[in-house]
Amino acid sequence: MNILGVESSCDETGVALVECHASGVPTLRSQALHSQIDMHQAYGGVVPELASRDHIRRVLPLARQVLAEAGAALDQVDMVAFTRGPGLAGALLVGAGVACALGAALGVPVLGVHHLEGHLLSPFLSDDPPEFPFVALLVSGGHTQLMRVDDVGRYELLGETIDDAAGEAFDKSAKLMGLGYPGGPALARLAEFGDPTVFELPRPLLHSGTLDFSFAGLKTAVRTQLLKLGSNVCEQDRAHLAAATQQAIVDVLVRKSVAALKSTGLKRIVVAGGVGANSRLREQLNAECAKRQARVHYPELALCTDNGAMIALAAALRWQRGRAVVQNDYAFNVLPRWSLAAA
Repeated sequence: MNILGVESSCDETGVALVECHASGVPTLRSQALHSQIDMHQAYGGVVPELASRDHIRRVLPLARQVLAEAGAALDQVDMVAFTRGPGLAGALLVGAGVACALGAALGVPVLGVHHLEGHLLSPFLSDDPPEFPFVALLVSGGHTQLMRVDDVGRYELLGETIDDAAGEAFDKSAKLMGLGYPGGPALARLAEFGDPTVFELPRPLLHSGTLDFSFAGLKTAVRTQLLKLGSNVCEQDRAHLAAATQQAIVDVLVRKSVAALKSTGLKRIVVAGGVGANSRLREQLNAECAKRQARVHYPELALCTDNGAMIALAAALRWQRGRAVVQNDYAFNVLPRWSLAAA
C-alpha cells in the first residue's frame, strides 16, 4: 500500500511517498521539501497569506518529483494523507484541498493527520525506532508538550506550555538579539561561542512540581538583560546571552522530561519537533537518561522539521492498526487548533 503524504501547516511544503504493509515499520520511498525561509526572512517571521500562496505553487511539483524519484505512477497511490491541523488555516486548506482533489481523482481514501502526531511518530523512520510505550517530548514551533504514548492514537497529556513554547522562546529571544529569522538555529549557532554562566536567567516552573512549561518570563528576562547592556552590546556579550538563553530552555526541557519518565515509570523517551535538533538538548538529555538507564530516540535530523514523510507515516501506522478514519466523500475541513489527545 502506497500512501502519499502532504504537509502544509506553516512555512514548509512537504510531500512524501511511504509504503505500508500489514505489519512491520512502513518504508519511506521518497520525499521532497520546500522551505519558505528565504521568503519570510524579510518580514522577520511567517506571513500567513504569503505562506498559503507559496504552498499552492509548490505542492503539485513536489508531488510529481516524489513520484518520479520513487519510480511510481500516480495510479499506484492507494491513499492520500494530509495535515489537517493544527497550523495556519490558509496553509492547511491548501494541503487539504490538494489531497482531497487527488483522492477524488484517483478514487482512493483520504486521511487527515494531526501535525503533532506526525512529529511524535517520525522516529519510527529512523535506524533506531522506539517501542511502545514511551514518553514523548514534543517541541515543535508553538507547541511544547509531554505525552505518555501507549500506542498509535493512545496518548495521554502529561504537561504542556501555559504560554510561550520552547521554540517561541528561541525565536523571540533571537529576534530581540537581532539574529533574524529563523531565530532558533541562529541563536544555537551563536551560543557555541558564549559562556552560559555569564548571565543569570530564570528557569520558569522548574520547581513547580508539575510537568507544565512556561517560557514567556524567560523572553522578558532576555529583553531586560539587553536593555541593561545598552544599544552598543558587543558580539561576545550577545554570544554569552545566547548561550545562557539556550541553557535555560534546555535545563527546563531536560528536568521535566526526566520527571515525566519518573512519574510514568517508563524507560524510553522520544524527542520530536524542530527544537529536538538542538545539539545541546540532545547532549544533556542523553547524559541524564543514561544515568537512569533510559533510552532516548530522535527522528533523523532531516525529519525534525515539518515534512511530508511524517504525515504519510502517521497515516500508515493508523491504517495498520485499524484506526484510520478515512474520508471517502472528499469533503474536507481543517482544524487550526486541535488537541493531540483528542485526535
